[in-house]
Amino acid sequence: MSSSAATTSPAGPQSTRLAAEYVLPLRWADRRAAADVSELTEYLRTLSAHLDVTVVDGSPAAVFATHHALWGDVVRHVAPAGPTTGNGKVAGVLTGIRLARHRRVIVADDDVRYDRRGLERMVAELESADVIRPQNHFTALPWHARWDTARTLINRAAASDYPGTLGVNRDLLLELGGYDGDVLFENLELIRTITAGGGRERRVGDLFVGRNPPSAAHFIRQRLRQAYDSSAQPVRLVLELGLLPLLVWSTRRPVRLACITAAAMGLAEFGRRRHGGTRVFPATSALWAPAWLVERAVCAWLAVGARMLGGAKYGSSRLKKAANSPAALRQKLGV
Repeated sequence: MSSSAATTSPAGPQSTRLAAEYVLPLRWADRRAAADVSELTEYLRTLSAHLDVTVVDGSPAAVFATHHALWGDVVRHVAPAGPTTGNGKVAGVLTGIRLARHRRVIVADDDVRYDRRGLERMVAELESADVIRPQNHFTALPWHARWDTARTLINRAAASDYPGTLGVNRDLLLELGGYDGDVLFENLELIRTITAGGGRERRVGDLFVGRNPPSAAHFIRQRLRQAYDSSAQPVRLVLELGLLPLLVWSTRRPVRLACITAAAMGLAEFGRRRHGGTRVFPATSALWAPAWLVERAVCAWLAVGARMLGGAKYGSSRLKKAANSPAALRQKLGV
């Protein structure tokens, strides 16, 4: 790591801190289980030993007060400031970006879990790139995490996955005026905004960052929303809409279904092996690919229906736009 990426505290070389900010946007509508809060509190304490941390908390007042009592002396804990956005996470991210004390910023969802090595790698990568896309993997594997891992592997096989954490050049993002907060696929919007503004994206498929699995209920709620994200990627959307007719066409020919099943698992296995993925993705992961394929075949069409009804549900509202196109962003930025 270059000397500019770290500083040493008065405590000595054992206390080397990274010259970067960790921004965690969250909004918990109600009080979580004590074990969940305790686990996140311990993670924040660990993080704060390595770098500066800002938690932007959009939770209701009572929940915010509870969090502040727990975290206020550990990290900078603030409420979102500035214009409200349709996608509340974006308001939290932009607040954290504006408050960041460093050019290098790691933005991460509240279920992401970095270790020291991962933090160091992200900070080092931000020396020469403006947005860094690492690879998430689940730290535990209940059935629904295995199911969703198949999606991750297929994404890795085709190109790259979209993680719940990014490395960002704060100065460039602020220079560009932030990014659109009224889109559903906010990570894609952030990446596209930076690259449209002349920034360099780096996909680091061998930087594996842990992520706690969601509850099964949350996983189920996310199925339609994840399918809706594909409306921001026209080629992918066309391919996914073609899955259901293909599966229906194949139902009368078991050999066809067997070939589709084998192809899905083969593609997922290729994604598992790319960039050293076998270190974190179990050998059985590719077996779940056919289940995810059927899910996306159905949800892709349900997402089309949701778009006709005004967009995908986000909280109590609907967001129609998944993300702006690169061309639209270049035009907006005048580049």
